[in-house]
Amino acid sequence: MLPWKRVLGPLAALLLAATAATVPVTAAHADTAATETATASASSSGWNDYSCKPSAAHPRPVVLVHGTFGNSIDNWLALAPYLTVRGYCVFSVDYGQLPGVPLFNGLGPIDKSAAQLSAFVDKVLAATGAAEADLVGHSQGGMMPRYYLKFLGGAAKVNALVGLAPDNHGTTLSGLTNLLPYFPGAEDLLSAATPGLADQITGSDFLAELNAGGDTVAGVRYTVIATRYDEVATPWRTQYLSGPNVRNVLLQDLCPLDLSEHVAIGLFDRIAFHEVANALDPAHATATTCASVFS
Repeated sequence: MLPWKRVLGPLAALLLAATAATVPVTAAHADTAATETATASASSSGWNDYSCKPSAAHPRPVVLVHGTFGNSIDNWLALAPYLTVRGYCVFSVDYGQLPGVPLFNGLGPIDKSAAQLSAFVDKVLAATGAAEADLVGHSQGGMMPRYYLKFLGGAAKVNALVGLAPDNHGTTLSGLTNLLPYFPGAEDLLSAATPGLADQITGSDFLAELNAGGDTVAGVRYTVIATRYDEVATPWRTQYLSGPNVRNVLLQDLCPLDLSEHVAIGLFDRIAFHEVANALDPAHATATTCASVFS
């Protein structure tokens, strides 16, 4: 059983609300054997296949970076096949693990998670022979790579970063984090037990460091794909980046009928996926509309 008391402590009411919104429904399959089976299946279908060599049409491998409480399989059961069938070499990373907490990742200090991403990108580039990779991340996975790009030399190895509902400037969790001062010791406990969560709260020391001096670094293309119905990375406009080579996209500007919230945009929204494909290959981009759900 996941040790919720250890992870959440007296903030249970606050963080369980966030968990309900952020944990993919497929993450309920917490059986290790099932995860190994999923990993093997992913590899055999071309996802996490280290024998994959990028094509002339898609010369860079794509590294998928899961969100908080996610993992390298459950977060990408729809997007990874969507990209592999389009000819991309696709890989997914696990990061931010806590001792004794299986499958629910992205909880460790984000600077340490960025170092894990750095090592993984090096592994993918070595296997594929590519000079650069493209990164696609959901939630924390769309924000955390910016630390890698800015402080760990990632800008020389990454062509593009695509964020699906990334909390680039932190989150209020729909105002829930405003309750922290009313729980004596809660902020200290949160930082000690789940530093990856504490790092994402608006105004954290981590975010101050990450965003100091500008949101972007030279040489990398940035795309942010947001939904106005996001209840986790809030306010949703704070997901947007400022700087050169940035494209900020609101799903409802592309399809007013799209009702996806924070989880759906990363798990199964094919309108968002179409925009991801456009960001990875802008030279061959096609208009994203409500009909893109069928593409």
